[in-house]
Amino acid sequence: MVVTTQREDATWYECEDCGLLFDERTDAETHEHRCDATEPTSTQ
Repeated sequence: MVVTTQREDATWYECEDCGLLFDERTDAETHEHRCDATEPTSTQ
């Protein structure tokens, strides 16, 4: 599930499984479908 969070005066979309942050909700949702719930290997 993608959750919305506020950081640094901006809205971010976070993958609830691995914690990776995205600035676009669609990117977060796309990631979520492929997420294997491991630590993120890169910063978005």
